[in-house]
Amino acid sequence: MSIDVNVTDGVARVTLNRPDRLNAIDPASEAELDRIWAGIDGNPDIRCVVLTGTGRAFCAGADMKSKGPDGEDYLVATGRHGFGGIAMGDRLSIPMIARVNGFALGGGFEMVLGCDLVVAVESATFGLPEPRVGRLPVDGRVTLPRRLPRALAMGMLLTGRRISAAEALTFGLINQVVPDDTLDDAVDAWVSDILACAPLSLKAIKRTVIDTAEMTVPEARNARLPALMAALGSRDGREGVRAFREKRAPVWTGS
Repeated sequence: MSIDVNVTDGVARVTLNRPDRLNAIDPASEAELDRIWAGIDGNPDIRCVVLTGTGRAFCAGADMKSKGPDGEDYLVATGRHGFGGIAMGDRLSIPMIARVNGFALGGGFEMVLGCDLVVAVESATFGLPEPRVGRLPVDGRVTLPRRLPRALAMGMLLTGRRISAAEALTFGLINQVVPDDTLDDAVDAWVSDILACAPLSLKAIKRTVIDTAEMTVPEARNARLPALMAALGSRDGREGVRAFREKRAPVWTGS
């Protein structure tokens, strides 16, 4: 299988494992990712996801050498959640970290944009080169202008040029840039901070960000979202206060 999944201590680590194809996504990989996200979304014991690639690339986007079911050149037909099943950023209610170990191009960059936190090595580059091969970034043309000032977004979209990890950090697209040999330590630090928080609180926060994006501020503030109500009435909510008063670390149960 071209995608490896390891779940340990509440953390699902999903690794794109086609280094010979720079972890490009073909029809089988797209279908497998969809199954993986569905399984993670339905597993209450998973509290965080780390997505990464093997070799020198995070993901090179769609595999342009593969063929679709009709025998024609393959073009990923993204569903409502976008490329790789996550590019639109609304698929999972738990935190997602992109561990960017190399270049993230096309759909690979779109998947990065769909994650909540991004840690990248200094040598990583990001870009949407689709116009240079006669195609277009189906998800990135929509998501990137919502993340960057118009001039910066259009500069990438209309040229297909790449930006460095340092530029991506300056633009506010990623959270941290680290030397290659400290990538795992940096990602683990973010994971540790996430696991220190109450699971239902994080789900409520993420769902609020996603589900109230089109609301006015008063509407968003007063929206009684299911995830919010579950967190407010949870045992973990009471445990957190109790632990604070007793000067100890809380023990989260996700309930």
